[in-house]
Amino acid sequence: MSGPNDLLREARESTPSRRAPGEHMSRGELADSICAWLWDTTEIKYELDGHYIAKLERGAVRWPGAAYRSGLRHVLGVAADNELGFFPPAGVAPGEPEPIPPSSMAGHDDDLVNAGDESIALLSFAEESNVGELTVEQLHADIERIALSYLRTPLRPMFAKSRAIRDRAFTLLAGNQSPRQSRDLYAAAGWAITLLAWMSVDLGRPDIAEGHTRTAWACAEAADHDVLRGWIRATQHTAAFWQEDFNRAAAYAEDGLRYNAGTARLFLASAASVDLARAGRTDKARELLDVARTLTVRPAESEPGGVLLCTQERAEGLWADTQLAFGDAHRTAEHADRSVALFESVPFALRNAGSERMARLQQAKARLLLGQLDGAIEAVEPVLDLQPEYRVRPLVQRLAEVAALTAPYVRSPKGRLLRDRIAEFTQRPGLPTRPAAPSRRGA
Repeated sequence: MSGPNDLLREARESTPSRRAPGEHMSRGELADSICAWLWDTTEIKYELDGHYIAKLERGAVRWPGAAYRSGLRHVLGVAADNELGFFPPAGVAPGEPEPIPPSSMAGHDDDLVNAGDESIALLSFAEESNVGELTVEQLHADIERIALSYLRTPLRPMFAKSRAIRDRAFTLLAGNQSPRQSRDLYAAAGWAITLLAWMSVDLGRPDIAEGHTRTAWACAEAADHDVLRGWIRATQHTAAFWQEDFNRAAAYAEDGLRYNAGTARLFLASAASVDLARAGRTDKARELLDVARTLTVRPAESEPGGVLLCTQERAEGLWADTQLAFGDAHRTAEHADRSVALFESVPFALRNAGSERMARLQQAKARLLLGQLDGAIEAVEPVLDLQPEYRVRPLVQRLAEVAALTAPYVRSPKGRLLRDRIAEFTQRPGLPTRPAAPSRRGA
Protein backbone atom coordinates (compact mmCIF):
# COMPACT_ATOMS: atom_id res chain seq x y z
CA MET A 1 0.00 0.00 0.00
CA SER A 2 1.33 3.48 -0.87
CA GLY A 3 0.23 7.07 -0.38
CA PRO A 4 -1.08 8.92 2.69
CA ASN A 5 -2.80 7.07 5.50
CA ASP A 6 -6.15 8.84 5.27
CA LEU A 7 -7.84 6.49 7.74
CA LEU A 8 -5.46 7.50 10.52
CA ARG A 9 -5.75 11.21 9.73
CA GLU A 10 -9.56 11.01 9.60
CA ALA A 11 -9.66 9.13 12.92
CA ARG A 12 -7.50 11.81 14.56
CA GLU A 13 -9.54 14.65 13.12
CA SER A 14 -12.73 12.95 14.33
CA THR A 15 -11.39 12.82 17.88
CA PRO A 16 -12.18 15.88 20.02
CA SER A 17 -9.26 17.70 21.58
CA ARG A 18 -9.00 17.42 25.33
CA ARG A 19 -7.12 20.70 25.50
CA ALA A 20 -9.03 22.96 23.09
CA PRO A 21 -12.84 22.56 23.26
CA GLY A 22 -14.43 22.54 19.82
CA GLU A 23 -11.19 21.56 18.08
CA HIS A 24 -10.01 18.16 16.93
CA MET A 25 -6.97 16.45 18.41
CA SER A 26 -3.63 17.69 17.05
CA ARG A 27 -0.76 15.39 16.15
CA GLY A 28 1.19 16.55 19.19
CA GLU A 29 -1.74 16.02 21.53
CA LEU A 30 -2.33 12.56 20.09
CA ALA A 31 1.32 11.65 20.67
CA ASP A 32 1.22 13.00 24.24
CA SER A 33 -2.00 11.10 24.99
CA ILE A 34 -0.49 7.84 23.70
CA CYS A 35 2.66 8.29 25.79
CA ALA A 36 0.60 9.08 28.89
CA TRP A 37 -1.58 5.99 28.39
CA LEU A 38 1.43 3.74 27.80
CA TRP A 39 3.05 5.06 30.96
CA ASP A 40 -0.14 4.52 32.99
CA THR A 41 -0.60 0.96 31.73
CA THR A 42 2.99 -0.31 31.41
CA GLU A 43 5.15 2.20 33.35
CA ILE A 44 7.44 2.31 30.31
CA LYS A 45 8.41 5.70 28.94
CA TYR A 46 8.06 6.11 25.16
CA GLU A 47 9.43 9.05 23.17
CA LEU A 48 6.60 9.62 20.69
CA ASP A 49 5.95 13.08 19.26
CA GLY A 50 3.86 14.83 16.65
CA HIS A 51 6.55 14.40 13.99
CA TYR A 52 6.19 10.63 14.20
CA ILE A 53 2.39 10.92 13.94
CA ALA A 54 2.95 13.03 10.81
CA LYS A 55 5.11 10.24 9.35
CA LEU A 56 2.32 7.76 10.01
CA GLU A 57 -0.26 9.99 8.33
CA ARG A 58 2.01 10.56 5.32
CA GLY A 59 2.37 6.80 4.98
CA ALA A 60 6.14 6.87 5.56
CA VAL A 61 5.62 4.27 8.30
CA ARG A 62 2.99 1.63 7.54
CA TRP A 63 3.36 -0.74 10.50
CA PRO A 64 4.39 0.94 13.77
CA GLY A 65 5.40 -1.18 16.76
CA ALA A 66 2.88 -3.07 18.90
CA ALA A 67 2.96 -0.55 21.76
CA TYR A 68 2.28 2.43 19.47
CA ARG A 69 -0.51 0.57 17.67
CA SER A 70 -2.06 -0.31 21.02
CA GLY A 71 -1.89 3.34 22.11
CA LEU A 72 -3.34 4.61 18.84
CA ARG A 73 -6.25 2.17 19.08
CA HIS A 74 -6.96 3.22 22.66
CA VAL A 75 -6.79 7.00 22.20
CA LEU A 76 -8.66 7.01 18.89
CA GLY A 77 -11.27 4.55 20.16
CA VAL A 78 -11.00 1.74 17.64
CA ALA A 79 -10.72 -2.01 18.12
CA ALA A 80 -8.52 -3.07 15.20
CA ASP A 81 -5.40 -1.82 13.44
CA ASN A 82 -7.01 -1.94 10.00
CA GLU A 83 -9.47 0.76 11.09
CA LEU A 84 -6.44 3.06 11.27
CA GLY A 85 -4.95 1.95 7.95
CA PHE A 86 -2.36 -0.39 9.45
CA PHE A 87 -1.76 -3.81 7.94
CA PRO A 88 1.15 -6.17 8.69
CA PRO A 89 3.88 -6.18 6.04
CA ALA A 90 3.72 -9.15 3.72
CA GLY A 91 7.41 -9.86 4.21
CA VAL A 92 7.24 -10.48 7.95
CA ALA A 93 8.44 -14.04 8.51
CA PRO A 94 6.83 -16.39 11.08
CA GLY A 95 8.13 -15.58 14.52
CA GLU A 96 10.08 -12.54 13.36
CA PRO A 97 9.89 -9.76 15.98
CA GLU A 98 8.37 -6.45 15.02
CA PRO A 99 10.63 -3.42 14.67
CA ILE A 100 11.22 -1.70 18.01
CA PRO A 101 9.56 1.72 18.04
CA PRO A 102 11.87 4.73 18.33
CA SER A 103 12.46 5.28 22.04
CA SER A 104 15.34 6.52 24.12
CA MET A 105 14.91 3.40 26.29
CA ALA A 106 14.17 0.88 23.52
CA GLY A 107 15.24 -2.58 24.64
CA HIS A 108 15.32 -1.65 28.31
CA ASP A 109 11.75 -2.47 29.36
CA ASP A 110 12.90 -4.51 32.36
CA ASP A 111 15.13 -1.69 33.59
CA LEU A 112 12.22 0.72 33.45
CA VAL A 113 9.88 -1.62 35.30
CA ASN A 114 12.52 -2.38 37.94
CA ALA A 115 13.39 1.29 38.45
CA GLY A 116 9.73 2.16 38.99
CA ASP A 117 9.36 -0.67 41.49
CA GLU A 118 12.48 0.48 43.35
CA SER A 119 11.21 4.07 43.61
CA ILE A 120 7.86 2.91 44.93
CA ALA A 121 9.59 0.63 47.44
CA LEU A 122 11.42 3.66 48.86
CA LEU A 123 8.09 5.03 50.09
CA SER A 124 8.51 2.91 53.20
CA PHE A 125 11.77 4.67 54.04
CA ALA A 126 10.33 8.10 53.26
CA GLU A 127 7.53 7.45 55.74
CA GLU A 128 10.10 6.42 58.40
CA SER A 129 8.40 3.11 59.14
CA ASN A 130 8.40 -0.40 57.79
CA VAL A 131 5.00 0.10 56.18
CA GLY A 132 3.13 3.38 55.73
CA GLU A 133 -0.29 4.18 54.37
CA LEU A 134 1.11 5.43 51.07
CA THR A 135 3.10 2.22 50.55
CA VAL A 136 0.02 0.03 50.93
CA GLU A 137 -2.09 2.42 48.86
CA GLN A 138 0.46 2.25 46.02
CA LEU A 139 0.48 -1.56 46.03
CA HIS A 140 -3.30 -1.71 45.66
CA ALA A 141 -3.33 1.08 43.05
CA ASP A 142 -0.85 -0.92 40.97
CA ILE A 143 -3.01 -4.03 41.24
CA GLU A 144 -6.09 -2.10 40.09
CA ARG A 145 -4.20 -0.69 37.08
CA ILE A 146 -3.12 -4.17 35.99
CA ALA A 147 -6.61 -5.65 36.39
CA LEU A 148 -8.24 -2.83 34.41
CA SER A 149 -5.67 -3.07 31.60
CA TYR A 150 -5.87 -6.85 31.27
CA LEU A 151 -5.85 -8.06 27.63
CA ARG A 152 -5.91 -4.46 26.43
CA THR A 153 -2.15 -4.06 26.89
CA PRO A 154 0.59 -6.67 26.31
CA LEU A 155 0.93 -9.27 29.08
CA ARG A 156 4.71 -9.20 29.49
CA PRO A 157 5.10 -5.91 31.40
CA MET A 158 1.95 -6.65 33.44
CA PHE A 159 3.31 -10.05 34.41
CA ALA A 160 6.58 -8.45 35.53
CA LYS A 161 4.70 -5.81 37.49
CA SER A 162 2.47 -8.36 39.24
CA ARG A 163 5.49 -10.38 40.27
CA ALA A 164 7.19 -7.23 41.59
CA ILE A 165 4.12 -6.37 43.70
CA ARG A 166 4.07 -9.89 45.14
CA ASP A 167 7.77 -9.74 46.05
CA ARG A 168 7.54 -6.24 47.51
CA ALA A 169 4.60 -7.21 49.71
CA PHE A 170 6.42 -10.23 51.12
CA THR A 171 9.58 -8.19 51.69
CA LEU A 172 7.58 -5.71 53.74
CA LEU A 173 5.86 -8.52 55.66
CA ALA A 174 9.30 -9.63 56.87
CA GLY A 175 9.50 -6.41 58.90
CA ASN A 176 7.36 -5.10 61.73
CA GLN A 177 3.92 -3.63 61.22
CA SER A 178 0.54 -3.45 62.88
CA PRO A 179 -1.90 -6.36 62.46
CA ARG A 180 -4.07 -4.22 60.16
CA GLN A 181 -1.09 -3.35 57.97
CA SER A 182 -0.09 -7.02 57.85
CA ARG A 183 -3.59 -7.93 56.61
CA ASP A 184 -3.38 -5.22 53.93
CA LEU A 185 0.00 -6.52 52.77
CA TYR A 186 -1.23 -10.12 52.65
CA ALA A 187 -4.23 -8.93 50.61
CA ALA A 188 -1.97 -7.09 48.15
CA ALA A 189 0.24 -10.15 47.78
CA GLY A 190 -2.83 -12.35 47.29
CA TRP A 191 -4.29 -10.15 44.56
CA ALA A 192 -0.93 -9.96 42.77
CA ILE A 193 -0.52 -13.74 42.87
CA THR A 194 -4.10 -14.22 41.65
CA LEU A 195 -3.28 -12.04 38.64
CA LEU A 196 -0.14 -14.11 38.01
CA ALA A 197 -2.29 -17.24 38.08
CA TRP A 198 -4.83 -15.79 35.64
CA MET A 199 -2.04 -14.78 33.27
CA SER A 200 -0.52 -18.26 33.52
CA VAL A 201 -3.82 -19.76 32.32
CA ASP A 202 -3.97 -17.35 29.39
CA LEU A 203 -0.36 -18.15 28.51
CA GLY A 204 -1.21 -21.85 28.30
CA ARG A 205 0.00 -23.11 31.69
CA PRO A 206 -3.02 -23.74 33.93
CA ASP A 207 -0.91 -26.24 35.88
CA ILE A 208 1.42 -23.44 36.97
CA ALA A 209 -1.61 -21.29 37.78
CA GLU A 210 -2.73 -23.82 40.37
CA GLY A 211 0.57 -23.45 42.24
CA HIS A 212 0.06 -19.69 42.37
CA THR A 213 -3.46 -20.03 43.73
CA ARG A 214 -2.37 -22.16 46.69
CA THR A 215 -0.10 -19.38 47.89
CA ALA A 216 -2.77 -16.78 47.09
CA TRP A 217 -5.23 -18.72 49.25
CA ALA A 218 -2.78 -18.69 52.17
CA CYS A 219 -2.57 -14.90 51.77
CA ALA A 220 -6.36 -14.58 51.73
CA GLU A 221 -6.57 -16.63 54.91
CA ALA A 222 -3.94 -14.45 56.60
CA ALA A 223 -5.80 -11.33 55.48
CA ASP A 224 -9.22 -12.87 56.33
CA HIS A 225 -10.43 -11.44 53.00
CA ASP A 226 -13.63 -12.97 51.59
CA VAL A 227 -13.61 -11.05 48.30
CA LEU A 228 -10.09 -12.26 47.60
CA ARG A 229 -11.12 -15.80 48.57
CA GLY A 230 -13.97 -15.62 46.04
CA TRP A 231 -11.73 -14.53 43.18
CA ILE A 232 -9.09 -17.12 44.04
CA ARG A 233 -11.78 -19.80 43.80
CA ALA A 234 -12.80 -18.27 40.46
CA THR A 235 -9.20 -18.52 39.27
CA GLN A 236 -8.90 -22.11 40.50
CA HIS A 237 -12.11 -22.94 38.62
CA THR A 238 -10.59 -21.37 35.49
CA ALA A 239 -7.34 -23.32 35.78
CA ALA A 240 -9.22 -26.62 36.23
CA PHE A 241 -11.69 -25.75 33.44
CA TRP A 242 -8.94 -25.25 30.87
CA GLN A 243 -7.53 -28.63 31.84
CA GLU A 244 -11.01 -30.04 31.09
CA ASP A 245 -11.44 -31.22 34.68
CA PHE A 246 -15.00 -29.94 34.87
CA ASN A 247 -15.99 -31.66 38.10
CA ARG A 248 -13.04 -30.15 39.95
CA ALA A 249 -13.74 -26.77 38.36
CA ALA A 250 -17.35 -26.96 39.59
CA ALA A 251 -16.20 -27.90 43.09
CA TYR A 252 -14.00 -24.80 43.27
CA ALA A 253 -16.79 -22.58 41.96
CA GLU A 254 -19.42 -23.96 44.33
CA ASP A 255 -17.09 -23.64 47.30
CA GLY A 256 -16.46 -20.00 46.42
CA LEU A 257 -20.17 -19.27 46.78
CA ARG A 258 -19.76 -19.69 50.54
CA TYR A 259 -18.10 -16.30 50.76
CA ASN A 260 -19.48 -12.77 50.67
CA ALA A 261 -17.33 -12.04 47.67
CA GLY A 262 -18.81 -9.14 45.69
CA THR A 263 -19.33 -9.82 41.99
CA ALA A 264 -17.24 -12.98 42.24
CA ARG A 265 -20.47 -14.66 43.40
CA LEU A 266 -22.07 -13.94 40.02
CA PHE A 267 -19.02 -15.28 38.21
CA LEU A 268 -18.84 -18.39 40.41
CA ALA A 269 -22.53 -19.35 40.07
CA SER A 270 -22.39 -18.78 36.30
CA ALA A 271 -19.11 -20.67 35.92
CA ALA A 272 -20.37 -23.58 38.01
CA SER A 273 -23.35 -23.95 35.68
CA VAL A 274 -20.96 -24.23 32.72
CA ASP A 275 -18.78 -26.78 34.52
CA LEU A 276 -21.70 -28.95 35.57
CA ALA A 277 -23.31 -28.82 32.13
CA ARG A 278 -20.06 -29.92 30.49
CA ALA A 279 -19.71 -32.69 33.08
CA GLY A 280 -23.17 -33.97 32.12
CA ARG A 281 -24.78 -33.02 35.46
CA THR A 282 -27.65 -31.23 33.76
CA ASP A 283 -30.10 -30.86 36.67
CA LYS A 284 -27.49 -29.33 38.97
CA ALA A 285 -26.27 -27.11 36.12
CA ARG A 286 -29.78 -25.72 35.60
CA GLU A 287 -30.09 -25.12 39.34
CA LEU A 288 -26.86 -23.07 39.41
CA LEU A 289 -27.88 -21.22 36.25
CA ASP A 290 -31.14 -20.21 37.95
CA VAL A 291 -29.18 -19.05 41.00
CA ALA A 292 -26.86 -16.95 38.82
CA ARG A 293 -29.71 -15.31 36.92
CA THR A 294 -31.45 -14.25 40.13
CA LEU A 295 -28.37 -12.91 41.91
CA THR A 296 -28.26 -9.21 42.64
CA VAL A 297 -24.67 -8.29 43.39
CA ARG A 298 -22.74 -5.08 43.69
CA PRO A 299 -19.02 -4.61 43.23
CA ALA A 300 -17.17 -4.86 46.52
CA GLU A 301 -15.03 -1.87 47.38
CA SER A 302 -11.93 -4.07 47.42
CA GLU A 303 -12.50 -5.66 43.97
CA PRO A 304 -9.74 -4.41 41.64
CA GLY A 305 -12.06 -4.38 38.61
CA GLY A 306 -11.38 -5.45 35.04
CA VAL A 307 -10.63 -9.17 34.88
CA LEU A 308 -11.39 -9.38 38.62
CA LEU A 309 -14.96 -8.09 38.25
CA CYS A 310 -18.07 -9.84 36.92
CA THR A 311 -20.51 -7.58 35.11
CA GLN A 312 -23.87 -8.51 33.59
CA GLU A 313 -22.32 -8.77 30.12
CA ARG A 314 -19.64 -11.16 31.35
CA ALA A 315 -22.24 -13.33 33.08
CA GLU A 316 -24.42 -13.43 29.93
CA GLY A 317 -21.43 -14.83 28.04
CA LEU A 318 -21.04 -17.61 30.60
CA TRP A 319 -24.76 -18.37 30.43
CA ALA A 320 -24.42 -18.71 26.66
CA ASP A 321 -21.70 -21.30 27.25
CA THR A 322 -24.03 -23.24 29.57
CA GLN A 323 -26.84 -23.25 27.00
CA LEU A 324 -24.39 -24.43 24.35
CA ALA A 325 -23.46 -27.37 26.60
CA PHE A 326 -27.19 -28.11 26.93
CA GLY A 327 -27.38 -28.21 23.12
CA ASP A 328 -29.78 -25.25 22.90
CA ALA A 329 -28.45 -23.09 20.05
CA HIS A 330 -31.33 -20.59 20.21
CA ARG A 331 -30.77 -19.74 23.87
CA THR A 332 -27.03 -19.71 23.30
CA ALA A 333 -27.58 -17.06 20.66
CA GLU A 334 -29.92 -15.05 22.91
CA HIS A 335 -27.42 -14.85 25.77
CA ALA A 336 -24.42 -14.28 23.50
CA ASP A 337 -26.23 -11.51 21.61
CA ARG A 338 -27.16 -9.78 24.87
CA SER A 339 -23.60 -10.12 26.11
CA VAL A 340 -22.09 -8.55 23.00
CA ALA A 341 -24.71 -5.79 22.90
CA LEU A 342 -23.98 -4.90 26.52
CA PHE A 343 -20.23 -4.92 25.88
CA GLU A 344 -20.71 -2.61 22.89
CA SER A 345 -22.67 -0.17 25.06
CA VAL A 346 -19.63 0.25 27.33
CA PRO A 347 -16.77 2.58 26.27
CA PHE A 348 -14.07 0.52 24.58
CA ALA A 349 -11.45 1.47 27.18
CA LEU A 350 -13.62 0.06 30.00
CA ARG A 351 -14.59 -3.27 28.47
CA ASN A 352 -13.39 -6.66 29.66
CA ALA A 353 -11.75 -7.43 26.33
CA GLY A 354 -11.14 -11.12 26.96
CA SER A 355 -14.72 -11.89 27.98
CA GLU A 356 -16.10 -9.88 25.04
CA ARG A 357 -14.04 -11.93 22.57
CA MET A 358 -15.27 -15.18 24.13
CA ALA A 359 -18.89 -13.97 23.86
CA ARG A 360 -18.40 -13.27 20.15
CA LEU A 361 -17.19 -16.84 19.65
CA GLN A 362 -20.32 -18.12 21.42
CA GLN A 363 -22.30 -16.03 18.94
CA ALA A 364 -20.42 -17.65 16.07
CA LYS A 365 -21.03 -21.16 17.39
CA ALA A 366 -24.75 -20.52 17.80
CA ARG A 367 -25.03 -19.07 14.29
CA LEU A 368 -23.25 -22.07 12.76
CA LEU A 369 -25.53 -24.49 14.60
CA LEU A 370 -28.56 -22.51 13.40
CA GLY A 371 -27.40 -22.58 9.77
CA GLN A 372 -26.51 -18.87 9.67
CA LEU A 373 -23.05 -18.76 8.10
CA ASP A 374 -23.11 -15.01 7.42
CA GLY A 375 -23.96 -14.30 11.05
CA ALA A 376 -21.12 -16.55 12.21
CA ILE A 377 -18.63 -14.76 9.96
CA GLU A 378 -19.79 -11.38 11.25
CA ALA A 379 -19.45 -12.53 14.86
CA VAL A 380 -15.99 -14.04 14.52
CA GLU A 381 -14.48 -11.30 12.33
CA PRO A 382 -13.30 -9.00 15.20
CA VAL A 383 -11.56 -11.95 16.84
CA LEU A 384 -9.76 -13.03 13.67
CA ASP A 385 -8.45 -9.49 13.27
CA LEU A 386 -7.06 -9.50 16.80
CA GLN A 387 -3.52 -8.27 17.37
CA PRO A 388 -0.98 -11.10 17.92
CA GLU A 389 -0.07 -10.00 21.45
CA TYR A 390 -3.65 -10.69 22.61
CA ARG A 391 -4.11 -14.17 21.11
CA VAL A 392 -4.11 -16.06 24.40
CA ARG A 393 -4.34 -19.84 24.59
CA PRO A 394 -8.00 -20.18 25.73
CA LEU A 395 -9.09 -17.93 22.85
CA VAL A 396 -7.21 -20.09 20.35
CA GLN A 397 -8.81 -23.20 21.83
CA ARG A 398 -12.29 -21.70 21.53
CA LEU A 399 -11.63 -20.73 17.91
CA ALA A 400 -10.70 -24.35 17.20
CA GLU A 401 -14.14 -25.31 18.51
CA VAL A 402 -15.72 -22.81 16.12
CA ALA A 403 -13.71 -24.36 13.28
CA ALA A 404 -15.11 -27.81 14.10
CA LEU A 405 -18.61 -26.46 13.51
CA THR A 406 -17.76 -25.19 10.00
CA ALA A 407 -17.73 -28.74 8.52
CA PRO A 408 -21.24 -28.47 6.99
CA TYR A 409 -20.22 -25.30 5.12
CA VAL A 410 -16.86 -26.23 3.58
CA ARG A 411 -18.36 -26.73 0.11
CA SER A 412 -19.22 -23.04 -0.07
CA PRO A 413 -16.51 -20.42 -0.79
CA LYS A 414 -17.30 -18.42 2.32
CA GLY A 415 -17.36 -21.52 4.49
CA ARG A 416 -13.94 -22.58 3.22
CA LEU A 417 -12.58 -19.07 3.73
CA LEU A 418 -13.83 -19.01 7.33
CA ARG A 419 -12.33 -22.42 8.03
CA ASP A 420 -9.01 -21.45 6.43
CA ARG A 421 -8.76 -18.17 8.32
CA ILE A 422 -9.42 -19.90 11.63
CA ALA A 423 -6.83 -22.55 10.77
CA GLU A 424 -4.28 -19.83 10.05
CA PHE A 425 -5.07 -18.13 13.36
CA THR A 426 -4.90 -21.32 15.45
CA GLN A 427 -1.84 -22.82 13.76
CA ARG A 428 0.17 -19.61 13.91
CA PRO A 429 -1.36 -17.68 16.82
CA GLY A 430 1.62 -15.32 17.01
CA LEU A 431 0.94 -13.91 13.54
CA PRO A 432 -1.91 -11.71 12.27
CA THR A 433 -4.33 -13.14 9.76
CA ARG A 434 -4.82 -11.38 6.46
CA PRO A 435 -7.61 -8.79 6.17
CA ALA A 436 -10.93 -10.41 5.39
CA ALA A 437 -12.59 -10.05 2.04
CA PRO A 438 -15.90 -8.15 2.21
CA SER A 439 -18.68 -10.62 2.93
CA ARG A 440 -21.75 -10.97 0.77
CA ARG A 441 -25.05 -12.42 1.71
CA GLY A 442 -25.61 -16.06 0.92
CA ALA A 443 -23.37 -19.12 1.30
